Amino acid sequence: MEGVSPLGAKLYVVATPIGNLEDITMRGLRVLKEADVIAAEDTRHTKKLLAHFGIKTPLTSCFEHNERGKSVFLIAKLKDGTWKKAALVTDAGTPGISDPGYRLIKFAIENGIAIVPVPGPSALITLLTVSGLPLDTFTFKGFVPTGALVKRRFFIRLKNKKETYVMYESPRRLKDTLDVIHETLGDVHCVIGREMTKLHEEILRGTVSAVKALLEDRVIKGEVTLAIRTEESSQPFEEGITIPDELKKLLAAGLSVKDAVKAVTEATGRPRGEVYNAALRIRAALK
Repeated sequence: MEGVSPLGAKLYVVATPIGNLEDITMRGLRVLKEADVIAAEDTRHTKKLLAHFGIKTPLTSCFEHNERGKSVFLIAKLKDGTWKKAALVTDAGTPGISDPGYRLIKFAIENGIAIVPVPGPSALITLLTVSGLPLDTFTFKGFVPTGALVKRRFFIRLKNKKETYVMYESPRRLKDTLDVIHETLGDVHCVIGREMTKLHEEILRGTVSAVKALLEDRVIKGEVTLAIRTEESSQPFEEGITIPDELKKLLAAGLSVKDAVKAVTEATGRPRGEVYNAALRIRAALK
């Protein structure tokens, strides 16, 4: 049942194709056709989708840098009765998931506007369903950080946890990211989806080292989604590596004492106080 607002106005959150236009739902097309206005991340991109299906609904832009102001404008129009139905879309996939949308949705909720989900494509779910990785639980990490140090910290925090992680990455940074994963997490299993649902769709599965070998001599293009599987380890460190060795490595990589202590304590089961004192000594020696 569609949400009902005391004002009678509705904001439809509509998922759109991530590549293949046939993936849009019949309901999604109906909503886009019947809406008074469509708020789009990039009106030029959405205009092509609408033209393909013969939809002539007016468009207005709603992207990261104008979302706050545009939210006020859109909700005002819904509250004063100018519009009864507004639809929100992004360039591809589901609005709000590493894309604009949540500010508009939050503001609409605060102003008594009914929010109606119109589900459909999502790159992260598309990859996970064909990954072959355990999906009883999984964690979406958004976009992989770009800075070398920040990226290393990002993956170190995933160590020694039994979990499936899914994230978005730029094709030009993918090889470097695989190197960092290999250095910080070891030769874990990974799945890469490139250009999913498009003509040149490609799914790569294997250990990080195996996938790196497949991509070694290639120029990678297109949208990339990456999933990895990390495992708990009964022997979290390589043979011969001690707690001080691991702390030194983490602190030298730029982790805070707090984060390094947390990672080593979780991995070894040693008392936090013992690890913390060791970390303080090592940090002092590194200065």
